Amino acid sequence: MKRIFLLWMFIAPFWAIAENEHREADFNFDWKFYLTQDNSKDLSIPIDDAQWREVRLPHDWSVEAPFDSTLTGSTGYLPGGVGWYQKHFDTPASLEEKSVYVLFDGVYNNAEFWLNGKKLGVNPYGYSPVYFDLTPHLNTNGQENIMTVYVDRTRYADSRWYPGSGIYRNVKLVTVDKLHIPIWGTFIKTPEVNQHSADVSLDINIKNDTKKTARFSFETKVFDPQGRMVAQQSSAHKISGRKEGLFHQELKVDNPQLWSPEQPNMYKAVTYVLNNGKPVDEYETPFGIRTIRHDADKGFFLNGKSTLVKGVCLHHDGGLVGAAVPRGVWERRLALLKEGGVNAIRTSHNPFSKEFLDLCDEMGFLVQNEIFDEMDYPKDKRYNLTLREAMYITDGYEHHFQEWAERDLKRTIRRDRTHPSVFEWSIGNEIEWTYEGYRHVSGLWDPGVKGYWNRIPDLSPEEMKARYEALPERKYKLADTAKKLSDWVKEMDTSRPVTANLIIPVASLASGYADALDVVGFSYQTNQYNWSKYHYPDKHFTGNENSGSWHEWNEMLENPMVYSMYMWTGIDYLGEAQDKWPQKGWDGDMLDFGGFKRQGWDHFKSIWINQPHISVYSLPIAGTQFKVDKLSGKPVPKKGKLSKWRNLANKHWNYQEGDTILVEVSANLPVVELFLNGESLGARSLAECPDHIYRWAVPYQEGELKAVGGFDGARISDQLKTAATPAKFKLEADHTVLAADGYEVSHVVVQLYDANGLPVRSEEREIIFEVKGEARVLGVDNGWNKSVTPYYSDRITTHEGKGLLLLQSLKGKSGKVEVIAHSPGLPDQKVLINVQSNHIN
Repeated sequence: MKRIFLLWMFIAPFWAIAENEHREADFNFDWKFYLTQDNSKDLSIPIDDAQWREVRLPHDWSVEAPFDSTLTGSTGYLPGGVGWYQKHFDTPASLEEKSVYVLFDGVYNNAEFWLNGKKLGVNPYGYSPVYFDLTPHLNTNGQENIMTVYVDRTRYADSRWYPGSGIYRNVKLVTVDKLHIPIWGTFIKTPEVNQHSADVSLDINIKNDTKKTARFSFETKVFDPQGRMVAQQSSAHKISGRKEGLFHQELKVDNPQLWSPEQPNMYKAVTYVLNNGKPVDEYETPFGIRTIRHDADKGFFLNGKSTLVKGVCLHHDGGLVGAAVPRGVWERRLALLKEGGVNAIRTSHNPFSKEFLDLCDEMGFLVQNEIFDEMDYPKDKRYNLTLREAMYITDGYEHHFQEWAERDLKRTIRRDRTHPSVFEWSIGNEIEWTYEGYRHVSGLWDPGVKGYWNRIPDLSPEEMKARYEALPERKYKLADTAKKLSDWVKEMDTSRPVTANLIIPVASLASGYADALDVVGFSYQTNQYNWSKYHYPDKHFTGNENSGSWHEWNEMLENPMVYSMYMWTGIDYLGEAQDKWPQKGWDGDMLDFGGFKRQGWDHFKSIWINQPHISVYSLPIAGTQFKVDKLSGKPVPKKGKLSKWRNLANKHWNYQEGDTILVEVSANLPVVELFLNGESLGARSLAECPDHIYRWAVPYQEGELKAVGGFDGARISDQLKTAATPAKFKLEADHTVLAADGYEVSHVVVQLYDANGLPVRSEEREIIFEVKGEARVLGVDNGWNKSVTPYYSDRITTHEGKGLLLLQSLKGKSGKVEVIAHSPGLPDQKVLINVQSNHIN
């Protein structure tokens, strides 16, 4: 008997997974889609879709289109429109015993939903999850069901960045017993944790869809990261018919394996519901055991340890895939950010997908989960549009905020609050711009004031408060709105603090906006930390958005209160291009559109990773922020002070004789020496390089440029060599084996080389791809912000010698996929990818 018990203890997690997958069915495949510009909805629903094209979800129709210079750069020169989706399916179970729901993780935007012509509801916000009960409208006579979804993005400039269009996140069909745990029906907290034990607090919602009172019991088993059951508890209850109740369990885990970015240990709670002894439902809740503490004077503590948050802001698009980002694309990008030292993500400026948070849990990233970018009033999204032109196409969420904000916020928090990665809730981003006169409260934005950015205010807090109170009365006050949002958050979760990103923090302190926040996040304005702490000593201040400079990191090292910086932004994103065609997006600090490393990756690795690191970049002095000092021969900032470091440099040594080249070395070594063709050009020390970039002005000579640092026996180096004309190229796939599940992806990267095998990064070639076998091409890219080649193409011109093809497996289609790449004048190259029906990645 003991053997049977032990066997059950070990196989239970796998049985739980199988049952949970049965409860939640994949609803992404076999949809029909039709794109139009007509948003009249004068149609009989369901619609005859015989001529519509087939799509699988997640799907973003805007990124399928070519870039168009006549559109606005705010959303990346890509169009909107109206999308209709329909799916035909059978009723999954007997409706006498089961209830059926559909769960959409995100539809952008202004979405309406029908089943068999019966209206289910609407969801205007494109970033909040929503679900509907299908049970009353499902066919029970053997006829098929038709789900219809309408998406209105005719307001194609409704954002300041690229939001995507359509059902761009996952969809699940959830089938449960009439007595069940509803969607997002559990909430786990770990209020007391030490090295010997952890208290696990579990709230469980139970819903009874029958008319009769149900007497039931439920049992929760907790499994550790190795799959061993480490705690369990059972209890008996009853619930009236047509009611939903909240129940509670307390469990204890011995010798807990704590969750952290360094060791993202994930536990799993499986709750079994039994009605009259019969198992009727099973709900699986992944969670992590960890503690968080924010101290207004000493910063942030994770598991009792002072922790510096090395963060990046991200938007939710993935370059060539738009907003419909496969898990594998995020996995590759997050792995590179992690390698560069990043341990935190700010989801600017809206909730991301559940799948993204799952990855952050598993890979070890802290997440500041942000909810809104617009509240009572709109932000200016016009760029080069006149007010008349923009009156309709820039209409955004502000039109829905009063009616929908509470529902969108609470649904998001209910979905996300058990993720251990989520450690802060941000209610909004730079909202102050939208309230008339608000910017002048501080005196720093007064007409005629110069150099207001990042200045210490001349006015006292009392003078600012008087200015605020003298503003014309408006319908909505930011302090009241923030208090309302903060209260809603705390209704759902008191285990994490509320923050926001304040672009005018000193005015927000005076106005009362900051009173709604547990942590006051600064958007830049780092010079105002100490002023704010002096005048408001009980409040906690830190950085929620930063330019990505050494001085912002140094502020954290020198000021224990300031525990975080989030670079704007970690990865290139579409939109916010300010109509500078052909620039289609904003430059990221660490990775470009193709997920290729930029100089910023090396720079921040050198200061965030406690390992010897050195890397060399170069660019001509002309056009940079630096000039050559005539006496010393060293590069100095043109404006007489150290300028912000930026991603300007090249990873090559190919210029014209006579050019003066700025050489930048990112390193964390006390001294770095530079050599050109074996001859020393001198050494630089950290004392000379306060922004941690070592710089030389070098007259160009063909050959080898080499930077060396470290001590004898532990010296490291990096070098650039002059490359010749491209003579070949190579293909490299990050995954050569894929599961035939329709989800897994392979990044096929092209790199040009010369005849000596040196990478060529200063000349470009067109690469034409031919794909043979069962896989679909998601698109091509070269990572360049100014490339407007359509993503949905079979060819790309390299940038810095690189190009990218993204492939995805097809569901149920196994076999070999051959990628052949052609380039005029260069030998063809190919790579093989095996798609296997039984592969587990």
